[in-house]
Amino acid sequence: MITRDVDLFLERARACAPDFGPATARAAFLVAPDGFARAEDSARDNRYMAEADAFDPARAMREHRALHLALSQHLPTVCFAGRADTPDALFPNNVFATAPGRLIVGRMRHPVRRREAARADIRAFFRDALGYREIDLSTQPHPCELTGALVIDRARGLGFCGLSERCDETGAALMHDAFGLRATLLFDLAPGEYHTNVVLAVLAGRAALVCPDGIAAPRVPEALRALYGQGAIALSPAERAAFVANAIALTSDRVWMSATAAAALAPASGDALRGAGFAVEAVALDAIEAAGGSLRCCVAEIF
Repeated sequence: MITRDVDLFLERARACAPDFGPATARAAFLVAPDGFARAEDSARDNRYMAEADAFDPARAMREHRALHLALSQHLPTVCFAGRADTPDALFPNNVFATAPGRLIVGRMRHPVRRREAARADIRAFFRDALGYREIDLSTQPHPCELTGALVIDRARGLGFCGLSERCDETGAALMHDAFGLRATLLFDLAPGEYHTNVVLAVLAGRAALVCPDGIAAPRVPEALRALYGQGAIALSPAERAAFVANAIALTSDRVWMSATAAAALAPASGDALRGAGFAVEAVALDAIEAAGGSLRCCVAEIF
């Protein structure tokens, strides 16, 4: 089921047991920030992106390596080389995503990002090394920027898809089918927001970080509270601007976010995360954040 009707979605979602699949990934992959620079195409609809003179490629590379080292202490983490003609490639979760046995390739809005979808090495890794079946959405015309636009509760098979210029309703339906989800709630993002995963994170199927000011539909936070109870943590505009919602649970007991986000985390938000059973792990990514994304954007999950 895919719908904009919050009540209909909740009726279906409440009936979904946490038996759809693993709540967290078994591995992750990154793409190094080789060629890191301001992509003017992407800057047209990403208000979080800094001006070109704020980009520091050497520092971004050091931060990315530190992220790789940190994540690899907790789960297998592969890093592919970047390329000079794909300056946004360090955010691979918008282009590549997985479900058990399947690689999904998204359709990017901007031409500079469509080049990433053509990466033969990444496709071959999943096809030839892991034996995954490929679902290629990149050649159809509807934007569907995967887990940038679609936040997934992997335990229950639920999707939360914010619509913007980077994902339309047809693209959302294509992703719903590709991931095989049980139910997906569609809603409009607030004006100026480009990706759902900047304003919403579902953490290991039992908690959620949500920025009400980033979502145009006021009943979406209500739906999250109905599903996750005290684990639905409403964030302030300041927390949103610091990328607190651009976080990810890669294991059942830890939430990863940038050092900027962790510093902006309100005491009540931190208490709520700890109450839900999560420790906060932080990695300095302020150079990378100049590109308009943060830690979750850097991580593509392997299920």
